[in-house]
Amino acid sequence: MDDVATMQKVVAEANRVVGGIAPEQLDLPTPCAEWDVRALLNHVTGGSDMFAEGVNKGAISDERVGELLGTDRLGDDYQGAFAAATQRALDAFGTPGAAEKMVTLPFGTMPAGAALNIAIFDVTVHTWDLAKATGQSTALDPEVVDPALAVGTQMIGDEMREGGMFGPAVPIADDAPAADRLAAFAGRQP
Repeated sequence: MDDVATMQKVVAEANRVVGGIAPEQLDLPTPCAEWDVRALLNHVTGGSDMFAEGVNKGAISDERVGELLGTDRLGDDYQGAFAAATQRALDAFGTPGAAEKMVTLPFGTMPAGAALNIAIFDVTVHTWDLAKATGQSTALDPEVVDPALAVGTQMIGDEMREGGMFGPAVPIADDAPAADRLAAFAGRQP
């Protein structure tokens, strides 16, 4: 399966979990200590638009990133806003030739294919976070989790953990469910 097809499965899984979030759950805490469910939904929604604009335009300004990640992107329809933003990202990454296009994002300049892998990891981990926070099953589709874990092990180094982007990996059994191993790798308690 190619990376765009993987991202399509990631987005489908994310939308399934977001579809299971009731309005009264938006204020619940998440495994991301600084965010409740609504703030985490805003992060992924704004991040999806950041990736889409970065791929479509080749770069995204710090000011625009601040708008996308620092304001409410959900309005009254958190499920619809989330679905629309993730679809915009899918459309951008799925454009012919997009994977080879160089893009400048807040964390560096890279081929859009590398940015897509970052998105696969980020959205999958946060889908697990949202499922955990809202009492849904965290047993995400292995076709989503396995590629996300592979990407994470390639890109998450000590400097990212020390810088606070990710906590230290949590010890977990090798035979634990794949989604729990991903969460533990990202510093979450499964």
